[in-house]
This record gives sequence, structure tokens and C-alpha cells, in this order.
Amino acid sequence: MPRRRTSSSSSSSTAPSAAPAAPRNRTPQPVRVRRRSFGDFVKAFLAFVVLLALVVGVPLALAVTVGWPLPNGAPGLDWLQREITVQTFLHILTVIVWLAWAQFAACVLVEVKAALSGVGVPGRVPGSGPSQLLARQLVAALLLVGATAASLTPGLSQLGQSLEGNQKPAVAAAQQTPGLFAQQQEQAASTANALAEQAGQAGQAAARADGGASAANGDTKYYRIQPPEGRHHDSLWEVADRHLGDGRRYKEIFELNKDRVQPDGSKLSEASLIRPGWIMEMPGDARGGELVEMPDEAPNVSEQVQQQISDYARTGGDHAQGGGGAQGGGDAHVSLPEQRPAPTPATPVTPATPAPGPATGGQHATPAAEESGRSFGLPEALLAAPLLAAGLLGALGRRRRQALWHSALGAVGGRRGMEPPTPTGDAQDVQDALLVGADPDGVRLLDRSLRGLAASLAAESRALPVVYAAWMGGNGDLHLQLAQPAGKPPTPWQVGQDQTFWMLARADAERYEDAETAAPYPGLVSLGIMDDSRLLLNLEAVPGLVSLSGAEADRAAVFASVAAELATNGWSDRMTITLVGFGDDLTPLAPNRIRHLDGFEDLFETMSAETRQRRGALGAAGHDSVLTGRTGPAQHTRWAPHLVLLAAQPSDEDALRLAELAADAGRLGIGYLVGTEGADLPGAAWEMEITGGGKLLAPLLGLELEAQLLPAAQQRAVVELFTDADPERGPGGPANTPPFLVDISEQGRPAVYARLVGSYEIIGLDAPDGDRSAQLHEALALLLLHREGVHPRVLASALWPRGVTEDVRDALLERLRAWLGTDPDGTPRLGTDATGRLTLAKSVVSDLDVLRSLYYEATQGRGVDSRQVRGRLLTDALVLVRGPLLADRPEGRYRWLTHEIIDAQLPLLVADTGLALSEFHLERGRAEKAIEALNAALRTAPADERLWHELLRATHATEDADRLRALAADLIGRSGARGLPPRTEALLDELLPTWRDGVAAAG
Repeated sequence: MPRRRTSSSSSSSTAPSAAPAAPRNRTPQPVRVRRRSFGDFVKAFLAFVVLLALVVGVPLALAVTVGWPLPNGAPGLDWLQREITVQTFLHILTVIVWLAWAQFAACVLVEVKAALSGVGVPGRVPGSGPSQLLARQLVAALLLVGATAASLTPGLSQLGQSLEGNQKPAVAAAQQTPGLFAQQQEQAASTANALAEQAGQAGQAAARADGGASAANGDTKYYRIQPPEGRHHDSLWEVADRHLGDGRRYKEIFELNKDRVQPDGSKLSEASLIRPGWIMEMPGDARGGELVEMPDEAPNVSEQVQQQISDYARTGGDHAQGGGGAQGGGDAHVSLPEQRPAPTPATPVTPATPAPGPATGGQHATPAAEESGRSFGLPEALLAAPLLAAGLLGALGRRRRQALWHSALGAVGGRRGMEPPTPTGDAQDVQDALLVGADPDGVRLLDRSLRGLAASLAAESRALPVVYAAWMGGNGDLHLQLAQPAGKPPTPWQVGQDQTFWMLARADAERYEDAETAAPYPGLVSLGIMDDSRLLLNLEAVPGLVSLSGAEADRAAVFASVAAELATNGWSDRMTITLVGFGDDLTPLAPNRIRHLDGFEDLFETMSAETRQRRGALGAAGHDSVLTGRTGPAQHTRWAPHLVLLAAQPSDEDALRLAELAADAGRLGIGYLVGTEGADLPGAAWEMEITGGGKLLAPLLGLELEAQLLPAAQQRAVVELFTDADPERGPGGPANTPPFLVDISEQGRPAVYARLVGSYEIIGLDAPDGDRSAQLHEALALLLLHREGVHPRVLASALWPRGVTEDVRDALLERLRAWLGTDPDGTPRLGTDATGRLTLAKSVVSDLDVLRSLYYEATQGRGVDSRQVRGRLLTDALVLVRGPLLADRPEGRYRWLTHEIIDAQLPLLVADTGLALSEFHLERGRAEKAIEALNAALRTAPADERLWHELLRATHATEDADRLRALAADLIGRSGARGLPPRTEALLDELLPTWRDGVAAAG
């Protein structure tokens, strides 16, 4: 981890002697909210008159004066030979006028819709540039004083506050922003110093958090590395797990013993490389029987070992003293870099190092892998981006579930809903990297913490403070960097090292529940890591432009990361992301959020209109900024951010126009991130640079980050994952062929059979050791649900979400391999494919594999040509269904199932099986058998509307009206306050016309 930049003297001391720099940046001037004048009313009235004339008057005039311009019947050949008269020209002109009117009316509707939504760039009507521009200007003029502007007013509870008081913070915040005013260089330098003092202690916070336990009260204790037992080797992770209660504390043991001479003369240099007989000094709170010994009181070991421990203890004085400096006193604060030299953190953050908290980006990786220089074939950029990976993984899961339902309901022809495509190549590697790197707990805590803060402030009738950035510390604490002091934060938030920092401890954040409030800071986006703390910049709050310089490929990787996280993050409700100059289309990630524009002219046209619209709406609502509108009654539908990412280099003229456009963007909820080849960009509030080595630099702010990147190859693979999961791909998608078909004949009896649908049972294997049983069962379940193969790092991250060392993971794999055994021909039942992924032999089968194979054979195999075979196969399939997947799984385990779509696949598969068997019985007039099959399927898929419809039809076929009425009453009771779905009501109208009378009587 590169260290932070330092200086020998503070800027405050050098600033007075420095020559004032020439003005370089355009000064963003605060926009004053003016009152509506008489001229505004006149303009609005004239706009209303013009709109009325064009939208209503034109068609009325055409209808009265010309009438219907087209022929009343189909024209014949003689129609082409007629003489062209004046009336013919009038009719042609009338048709053209009608088309022009229709185009203008569409433009008016689009602009009105955008105005009513209060967010986003209005959609473009094809071929209507001048018409849409005229419509936009008329609608904007009308909104100055019209009822539409009033309808945009959120936060009515804030109207009683002083508008003047609300305006001052925004102006002060703009004036305090570093790099904004050439005439305020001294103030900018002092601000940089303040920021430097505030946020450079991130590494100290993490080091103190990790080292606090090591400094716990108690006498020094020692542990001797044990020799291997069979295939099991001792590791620092297991030592920490046994004697400190948490394997993640292995770093404390490593730091206490690093580079100290061991009894055999060697030294500990890497956490994964330890040898039997080595002595490890333990933290003072270590516990665990005779293996943890005092140097002078070790009665259960030989005199030689006692002497070794005593000799080793004497080597630790200087080391311990040196290490103590890194854990020195003072409160832990996350902040920007200090001007004084910073202490070295306990462990550098790499994609393969388990972090002490969920926000650092490496919590799922394996240290020994990185230390040995191997990446296991997975993209390291995504492994080091936990919040981005969690957002992409969640959005991908939602897209795949949507595709399942679309195909199951027949929305996509030629494709069924149980088997989504299996990624291959780069897409498979990227998916594995997302599974390993994702930190959904970190996203959840961040979202709940921010919404909880907004709810607390709203309860106190306080406005949201302007937040420039958030820091997520390695220990899980969250620090918000405010634009200016905002008073005492609401409980449980605390003031940080000064009044411009609010801090929330992880333990307090975990007590937050979901809050019914709008996302207060949806523009936060991850930029990188510094000293074990992750920086999220609030793009919509920056008072001006944010520039990013560097090589084009490096800038593109930063822009792709920012765009992907903004499009899929879990702490935003709604937003619009406009991309300009992007080579690859990112729209598949979030079609409702992302839009591409062709160039700067389109950008200026759309953003100028939106800037005027938001400015007018804020003035009409009486708000100083969008933040004051996010705490009122209309918070869920108003004031979503609009973030503009310009990857293309602007010309000098375009740069000046951008600076003018962005001068007031901070309070309007509009953010601009602009890529430049050089360092100078007019109007840039913050200037950043991305280097070829992956460093993100912001010299004025004292930042030197390990940048979060999404390189081009990984960007294409991510887009491929989302494109393959698109429910609208059409019949060209993959057929419904299960990834693994089993031999369902008597000769295909498996050697190992696992029952997953219902309670978890395994047939054909001896029960494993009690202490390892739960882990082995969970690992086998994961492999059974992924017959295509599981990457070892994915398996490790599933079983140990907070991280594990390579040797511990390999030890588990050896135990799993030994437990599964070998086939009669000597082939191991747990193997490895050409890509290094773990695979199961065909002799290891689950009931889910059998269920898929039976349904496939019944509907696409032997059952197609034989009704008798189809009925038998479908019946056998439905018998396998004993309940939900892994119904009795232990609490706290199988958390990786939240990333799977099996919870959507299994009910659809069971429902399709029940529907097919019901159809089979109804064809023979066996209504009772059909009802029995449908009821069996409903136990696993109770929300599938198709099953209820078929159950109504089957019950109607029994000609038992009372039974049908009872079923209708049961359906109505299940629907609750939402009522029955429209299609269910229509079916009841057909089968039981009097069902509404029963509802009225019950009411």
C-alpha cells in the first residue's frame, strides 16, 4: 500500500510567503432565489396561450377549415391519373401539418412528463430538435408560476424554517471548497491543511482497532506451532480461532512475531509460512489450556521447549516497543492525510488479505494466494471493490429472476424459465470475482446508516448537512465529511475529530433497522482505498466540476467503475446517469438509470434545460437545495440526483460552457465528472489524476488512493453477464437443457445421493466428524447446486464470508475429498477441471438433479411420444418435492444462497411439473388427480398464480359448486387488502359468476 504524501512543514506556515497564483478556475457563484415578478406571470400566460393554440387550436382549425385530407377509400389506378388541383396541394399540406402537430404534441407530453417527475433528462423525440426545444421553453416558462411547479414541492414541513438560514450554508460551503477561488489561495491552503489534519488518520484508526485487543491487560503468553496431524497443518488463522475466539485476529499474532528469530534460526515473514516448533507470542487475552504457556511456567513441556520460549521472549522487547508506537493513544478517526508522517498500518490492504471489517475490499480473499503472487485466474480489480461487486451481483440476481418469470409466463417464446445461461470464459471469471469480492453486509450497513441519519434529522426538523465524502474504515466505522459544521449529530452518531466530521461506530450501525425514508446521499461512489479506509465521494454535492486527468485507458477504467457502481449500488433510490464519450455501452447494467448521449451539443441542450427546470422548481418549493427536499412528505418521488460522466476530452470552449453550467450544480443535485488529458480544467472544484500504476491522486486534498478500477476486459465481461440475463433476448436464447442430466433408470443408481429439496439428508456416506460436519455438508451443497464447477476462492468466500487463509481452505478441501471418497475405478469423486474449478463426479447426485432430469425427459425426451411415460415421470418428479430447499439449514450458515437464484428456480420447476401433471390428468377426465397434483405443487410454490388458475379449472371440472365457492373464498382470504389479481377475477367471473355476491355478503 503506497504511503500518503507528507510535507515537512504545514501549508499554513508556507502560505503567507507564497506568491499568489494566477486565477485559473472559474468561480461558481451561488444562485440567489429571486421572487417571481410580473414579467414572469406575463411570460407564463403567453406560454400558456401559445401552447393552447398549438396543441388545441391547430387541430381544431384543420378540422373546421380542411376536414379529412386523406381519401375515403382505397385509391385505384385512375386516382394517379387525375389532374393535380389546388385542393390536392392543400390536402398534402394538411397531412404535413398534421404530422408536424403530432410531433410537437409528443414533444410537449415528453417535456411535461419530465417536469412532473422532477428528475432526469427528458426523452428525445426522433427528428424533433427545434420542435422539442420550443416545447421545452414553453413548458419551462409555464412552470415559473404555474400549478405544475407547485406540484413539485416536497418537504412541506420545512417551509416554516428560515429560507435565509437555509441559504447561508450552501454559500459558505461553496466558499470553503478548496481550489475554487484564485483570490482565496490562502484560505484554500488553510482548508487543505484542515482536511489534511482531518482525514489522514485512517490507517491509525484501523491499526488501533486491530491492535487494541493485542494490548489487552494480561501477562504475555506463548504458543508453540504444532506438528501436522495427517493432512492437517497448523495455521495462524486456526491458532487465532482457538485461542482468541476469532480467526481474523491472526494479523495480531503475525505483527507480534514478524521478523523475530525463531529457535531454528529463521524468521516469520509471511503469515502463511509457519513451521512446526516455532514460538508465537500471543496477545494478552489469549485463552485455551496447555497450548498457551507462560515462559517461566510451562510444566507440560520439556525443559528444552521452556528454554526456547524464554529465549524467544527476550527477543521481543525492542519489537514490542516499536510496535507499540503504531498503536499509540488517541481516538480513532477516519480522515484525510495528515501533514506529519503517518504510522505504518498493521497489514497492507491487498485483494487477497482478509480485512478486519466488511468495507475494505479484501474480506473474502486468501492471503497466501496474494503473498505467493498468484491470482487464481480471477480479476483482482473486482476482488478489491466490495461495494461495486455487491451492487453488480445484486442487480444481476434481480435481472436473472426477472428473466425466469418472463420466460415461465410465456413472455419470451422458445425459452423456459428454469435454466439461465451458464457463463463461460471471462464472464465466468468475472462472476466468480463478484461472488468472492462482494460485501453485501457493508452495503446494507451503509444504506441503513445513511437512511437512519436522515430519519433522525427529519424527526428533529433539521435539514440534511452537505456531505462531501464518506470514509468506511477497516474496523467498519463510517465517517461523514461535512462541508461545514452542522451542530451536534443525532444519536448514535458522534462528532469526529472536529465539527466537520460525524462518526458512526459499526456496533451502532448494526442496530439500525430499515427506515422508511429516501436515500439522503445517493451520489456517493467509491473511488479507492487509503490506509485501509475506503473513500466514497459525493459527486452531486461538489460545487463545480470534478476533473480526472491521466492516460485515456486509465481514465476509462475509473469512469467505468464509477458508472457501474452508481447504476447498481444499494444506497440509492433513483437517479439518472448520463454518459458522454463512453466507448462501450453500459446501458444493460441499468436501463432505467443509464443513458448515453452522442456529444457535447446534446449534453448542453439537455442539461441546460434541466438546470433551469431544477432551479425554478427549487425556487417554487422554497428550498435552498435538493437536500432540504429529501426529508419532506414527497421525499420518495422528488429530488433524485443526476450525475454526468464525460469521458471525452472537452475543447476549451466546451470546458468554459461546462464550468458555467456546473457553477450552481451542487445545490441542484447535479454532479459532473470530466476526463481531461491535462491538469487544467476551468471551473474544476476538485482535480484528480489517475496514474499508470493505479494511484488516484488529489494533491490539494492530500489524497493518494489505490484507485478502484473496472478495466475494459472486465467491463465487457460484466456487460455480457447482464446481456445474457436479459429477459427480452427472444427465442434465440439458450434452450432449457439442465446443466447436468442423470440416468434415471434402475442402472443409474448413484453412489452418493443428497436430498436438498426439503430437509438435508445424505445417503451413501458415513457421517463426518462432528466438528467438521456442518462445513462439509455446506460445501457439498454448494457443489451440488453448481455442477458446472466452483472456483476454490468462491467456495472459501461462501464458507468463510469474512476471509480465510489458503492453508485452512486447502485443509477443508482435503477433508471433503477424503469424505466423498473414490469411485470403484479409483477416480476421486471431488475433482478439478481444466480451469481449476472444483467439480463432482457423476456418481454424486442430488434430488434436485433427478427432479430436473425427470421433468426434462417428460416434456422434451421420452415423454413427448408416450403419454404413459410422461405421466409416470411427472408423478415421480412431484414425489421428490418435500418442501423448500435446505429447509432445516442451521442459522448463520448458507448465507451464500442470497446470491443464488435457486430460490426462484425451484418453485418455478415445481409449478411447471404440477401444471404438466394436472394437464395430463385432465386430458383423461381425472379432475381429482389433477387437484392432488396442483395442491402438492402449491406447497412449494404457493405464490404462483398459474397453479391457482389451474386449481380453479380443475375444481370447476368436478361440477361441485360448493367446493368451487370454498376455493374462491380461500383465494380471497389469501389476497388480503390487495385484492385478487385481475386475471384471477376474470377467471372467477367465467367459472363462478356469483362469487362477488359472496364477497359482498361477507363484507
